[in-house]
Amino acid sequence: MFTSVSGKLEFLGVFGGLVWILVASTYVTTPNPQGWVMFVSVFCFVMTFLWLIIFACGGHKNSSAWATADFIYHLIAVIFYLSASVTLAFVTIGMNTISIAAPYDKYYKIDIAAVVFSYVATLLYFIHCILSAVRWKSF
Repeated sequence: MFTSVSGKLEFLGVFGGLVWILVASTYVTTPNPQGWVMFVSVFCFVMTFLWLIIFACGGHKNSSAWATADFIYHLIAVIFYLSASVTLAFVTIGMNTISIAAPYDKYYKIDIAAVVFSYVATLLYFIHCILSAVRWKSF
């Protein structure tokens, strides 16, 4: 598992954890849709960690059903993360108008970092989805 590119990408799920931490440390107003971003980042972080444990322990038994499940999970993660990334970018652009005050400037910069890591996580999940699809088709 850890010798393939797909296996190494599991470790890069830490970017999802960074999104989670950065969004949790920012200023959230009431009508803010960052709850979806938090759900996606926590869900994908926990599921990727569980997925890593299952595959590292050999629980998948190298069967085609697990290859299918791997592909479907990463496809769902890509769709979720892409929607969360767009939402987070929209909220961050909206924060640009109020970021003139000193306390809001810090939150604006944290949100920018969260947007960057969110798109990086989306890209990594997309690459893993493609590699999972190739592996799934090889069965």
